Amino acid sequence: MLSEDELSIDAPLVADKISQFISDQIDASGLKGAVVAVSGGIDSAVTLALTVRAIGSGRVRAVTMPERDITPPGDMEDVMRLTETLDVTCDVVEITPMIHVTCSTLPFYDASDLVSSGNVKARLRMIIAYHYANSLRSMVIGSSNKTEWLVGYFTKYGDGGVDLMPIAGLYKTQVRQLARHLGIRRSIIEKTPTAGLWPGQSDEDELGIKYEVLDVILHAWERGMDAENISRTSGVDRIGVERVLKRIKENEHKRRLPLILRLSSIRR
Repeated sequence: MLSEDELSIDAPLVADKISQFISDQIDASGLKGAVVAVSGGIDSAVTLALTVRAIGSGRVRAVTMPERDITPPGDMEDVMRLTETLDVTCDVVEITPMIHVTCSTLPFYDASDLVSSGNVKARLRMIIAYHYANSLRSMVIGSSNKTEWLVGYFTKYGDGGVDLMPIAGLYKTQVRQLARHLGIRRSIIEKTPTAGLWPGQSDEDELGIKYEVLDVILHAWERGMDAENISRTSGVDRIGVERVLKRIKENEHKRRLPLILRLSSIRR
């Protein structure tokens, strides 16, 4: 049976490789530094820590974008402690007024449609991150992990709208391993994963599966196994496995650049 042990990483080596990748890409871009949107969750904490390792705290700007009555106070506390520990300047941009103005002018907006309204919030955060990046001549560093990337658990042109995704080669369980190596606070590592888009929202409730189980399924799929073999080796029922594989296929469009019809060969 496949197990989480197969997803074990050499955390020091991985941290060095990711830090070098960030440094190389920023240097090659000719930009001055990096902007990282931080939420108080493990993915953005790891991303920020690696970016600081890569280019130094003085070239990194953290931005946290809470929403009134939605963002837990504990998340803000974790953000402030993290950025203080890393010696990174952190700006707080409260997005509630932007949400109200945007949603009040959008046709067909329905606050009860949680996914649609959540996507609006994620895209507003992207706008803010790029405002900082443009103003500071910096790159936007994203914090999506491999698990979210493969199943499409991100907002297209929202949290998926970034310049670099340095931890998108790591499953969620591997990000946790890396977080422990980097000395990220336990309150962040052990926190229930959430996108913070509506009250009580959690990633695993929305996905309908635990990350530990999902990562095993995805790892087997990447090795070329079909649904039957994944079910047999992972211990997950076939219906659950097929649901995950269907999600990968349906969200392929999120992982691609926009398609372009090539017309250069057409002659009159």
